[in-house]
Amino acid sequence: MAKKQEQKQKKEKREQKKTAPNAKKIQEQKMQEHEEDILHWADHIAKEVKARVDADPKLKKLVEKQGFIVYDEKTPSGKIHVGSGRGWIIHDAIAKAMRSQGMQATFILSSDDIDPYDKPNKELPSDWDKYLGMPFRNMPSPVPGYEHFGDYYFRQATEKFGELGIEAELESTGEQYEKGIFNKAIKTILDNHQKVQAIYKELYGEEAGGANKIPFNVICEKCGKIATTRATHWDAKKELLAYECKDDVVKWAQGCGHTGKVSPYNGNGKFPWKVEWAAKWPSKTVVCELAGKDHFTHGGSRTCAVKISSEVLDYPPPYPSTRTETGDGYEFFTIGGQKMSTSKGIGVAFADITNYLPPKIVRYLLIKTRPHAVLSFDPCKDDDIIFLFDRYDETERIYFKKEKASNPKEAKMQKRIYELSQVGPIPKKMPAQISFVFASVVIQTGLNEEGALKILRRLGHIPEDLEGHDMHAVMERLHDAKRWVERFASERYKFEVQSIGHAIKLREDGLIGEKERKALLMVAQTVKKKKWDEKALHDEFYHICKKLNVDVKAFFQSAYKVLINKERGPRLASFVLTLGDRAVQLFENVA
Repeated sequence: MAKKQEQKQKKEKREQKKTAPNAKKIQEQKMQEHEEDILHWADHIAKEVKARVDADPKLKKLVEKQGFIVYDEKTPSGKIHVGSGRGWIIHDAIAKAMRSQGMQATFILSSDDIDPYDKPNKELPSDWDKYLGMPFRNMPSPVPGYEHFGDYYFRQATEKFGELGIEAELESTGEQYEKGIFNKAIKTILDNHQKVQAIYKELYGEEAGGANKIPFNVICEKCGKIATTRATHWDAKKELLAYECKDDVVKWAQGCGHTGKVSPYNGNGKFPWKVEWAAKWPSKTVVCELAGKDHFTHGGSRTCAVKISSEVLDYPPPYPSTRTETGDGYEFFTIGGQKMSTSKGIGVAFADITNYLPPKIVRYLLIKTRPHAVLSFDPCKDDDIIFLFDRYDETERIYFKKEKASNPKEAKMQKRIYELSQVGPIPKKMPAQISFVFASVVIQTGLNEEGALKILRRLGHIPEDLEGHDMHAVMERLHDAKRWVERFASERYKFEVQSIGHAIKLREDGLIGEKERKALLMVAQTVKKKKWDEKALHDEFYHICKKLNVDVKAFFQSAYKVLINKERGPRLASFVLTLGDRAVQLFENVA
């Protein structure tokens, strides 16, 4: 019996030894899953890209030479709208996250300035229509001081990058063609253009344009247009491309009838968009490039580029795509529910975004929101902008441990969001904070920044000797509040402090009831007696109303009528304290 018991115990020990590594592995897996769960989206993407590169020997070898290339591109067809900024800040954040994990990462943004001018620009007169079909880089700039049309519109946006903390290497796609960066991909694509045509047929059917064309657009040697040419034959031995410039290639531009043969290399033409997208990836060693979800629809441009990259160029498509999966694009950035579009001419221009929000708040808005989440914001909606500023302040307090997050996971997330939202170095200590709504009250009360600072000092919100970063933070918040009040705020948040003459007229015209006037006089007398805080004064209002048998609603309406000639306004106790002697004088004169 004892022997059987001993054998049983030995067996159990053996089983424990077998399961122990599994248990340890499960525990490690759970810890890893927990760690992944609390990663910011940019850190998660950086980690996933690194894992992909490490698992692909060919890609790993390329990355060792070139580094981790995060890529994006934009056609400079006109004023670039802020919707594009979502992608730029997403890519900037990913590159920063990669560098924080020890990777040599670079975000490259390229201007697709060799694309054709394909529709009239609403900002320009009709005589610019003569350039339809020409590459943007071969058109004059609408404004002196820029190299060409594409340079003007691209730099309109990218000149804001420093202000917004976007670190990017800027380049010209046309220049990359001229330098021969795409020459290898050009030869591979043209040598295998039947494979590219087969991909178009598979995705879009026999009648699709790309299913029956050699995928390269030559710049016509005679008229300079790129949209009106059609490649007719590729001589693989001589590496010459025959082409014709015709009227029937596109409906919106006319060809000149020229025919010829030309080398496709070194800037003599370009790929069509979907093919070019695929060609850029191996040519630039791209490992990460997101785009809007409209490009990631089933069978869309990303699907086509992925297949060409994998099946023709033998290059693994960048994150979030794989050789077999298109992946998901980021959601649209909308204002007022409308998708922002350069061609449709709606929304806010990227170059103007800091006229609406300060740079760190722009970054915060885009960094805190996951790329796959819809982002809708309207600076003209009071709740949108107030909530955004308040959330930023809360994140800042959590970062500097002045406020507790709801849980450790949330604390870590908010800390990372704050880090990635900053433009320049992270402050060493928490900057002075003034809530956005309160800043809007004091700026209207003080009439200007200097007057507002005097009020803040009197109320004890800032010290007399405020300077340096703290002074900058307060002045920036006052400036932001002033801009909002003047340009975007609804009447609910706007006011003008009234004169003593206004209070006297209200009394003489009998527009304020006798009981309400007595209550306001008592408030004036009470405020002069001692220093109050907001809560205590608020409670005192109710005590006075009860004592004088005054209807509370009538009391508040009367107070606002005297102070700002409205029935509603800022929180009354805080407002009275902000106004100080001015409130006392107005209440005394209406009594």
